[in-house]
Amino acid sequence: MVTDVCLIVPTIREYECLRSYFENARTHGFDLDRLHVVLVTEDFCDTDEMRAMLNDEGVEGRVFDGSAREDWFAERGLDQYAHLIPEASHAQTSFGLLYMWEKDFEYGFFIDDDTLPHSDFDFFGTHFDNLAYEGEIESVSSDERWVNVLYQNVDDHGLYPRGYPYSAMDEEIETETATVDDVVASQGLWTNVPDLDAVRILMDGDLQGQAQTRTTADDYDGNFVAADGQYLTVCSMNLAFRREVIPAFYQLPMDDNRWDVGRFDDIWSGLFLKRACDVLDKQIVNGYPLCEHNKAPRSTFGDLNNEVPGLELNEHVWEIIDEVGADADSYAGVFAAMADAMATGEFDYENAEFINFCGEYMQDWLACLDELQPGTLSTEDRASVTADD
Repeated sequence: MVTDVCLIVPTIREYECLRSYFENARTHGFDLDRLHVVLVTEDFCDTDEMRAMLNDEGVEGRVFDGSAREDWFAERGLDQYAHLIPEASHAQTSFGLLYMWEKDFEYGFFIDDDTLPHSDFDFFGTHFDNLAYEGEIESVSSDERWVNVLYQNVDDHGLYPRGYPYSAMDEEIETETATVDDVVASQGLWTNVPDLDAVRILMDGDLQGQAQTRTTADDYDGNFVAADGQYLTVCSMNLAFRREVIPAFYQLPMDDNRWDVGRFDDIWSGLFLKRACDVLDKQIVNGYPLCEHNKAPRSTFGDLNNEVPGLELNEHVWEIIDEVGADADSYAGVFAAMADAMATGEFDYENAEFINFCGEYMQDWLACLDELQPGTLSTEDRASVTADD
């Protein structure tokens, strides 16, 4: 069996959760020889224990703390790109994408360490079924051009996920049947603790980051896509994707920046991916398999402090990228157009310079990918990267 799946897990706590995912794979007949696990962690964590866990489970993989990541860049002569991976941030998943790009894995998975698979779902198999799916599916749109991924039972729970713009709430939803034939990402949703931002958690009456309102399997009713021209939140806790999307899927430098912007890494990368998918006629399937989200208690006000510097930016980033890249013919081409628009634009928002900062990092992302795998970006894309350096 070919090892064609890179399973990327950012963790400083509950890496043992992976045993449940491996057991789910065995139960449902998924061959674990297909997996190569990348644990992205910190120097203060017990990396020996992480390696021992993988060895005990008989699963191939690597463990990268901060020092190991520095060595990885240095060994490849790419020290000038080490800044792409922020310190002590969930956005370190981007390191896993670089590793995956270099190693030619065909598929990637993101799993968060505070999740567990549902025993009644074939976790890996369902994601692969989604990625291979061709046929009819429910397509969702709204008059605000945003799709709430929790729309299926929103009349009962009233929830909007982390990253959903406040200006797009109270939207009018429409559903229809569409045909998909090129699925490049599969976003599984979650039960138990919903993935909300701190403001919404406070409004739900919880000071420990948990939210009082919980989701169950009954809140979900099958798979769907957001229609062309519509945006949605993409959470990286339960996600599978094809290698081809990596140029347009950079997880931005959150937390480790002078504006103290955090918590929008997977959200904004999801916007980039959705824009690229719309331009290239690709699809993102959302829904199953579900995972159980067991978020550890922590101060809601702590999360609020991380989110507030970027809240106004989150209302507008999608508008910036929505105007560019329409003529591109590759993920890198669409991403380069978005990067240029963000790097050079003049914006009148709170902490607007962070958008310019992100755009410059996005340009560096493409340059790093090109050096890791020379010739894999198109000639046009490489010319654009060179011109921006």
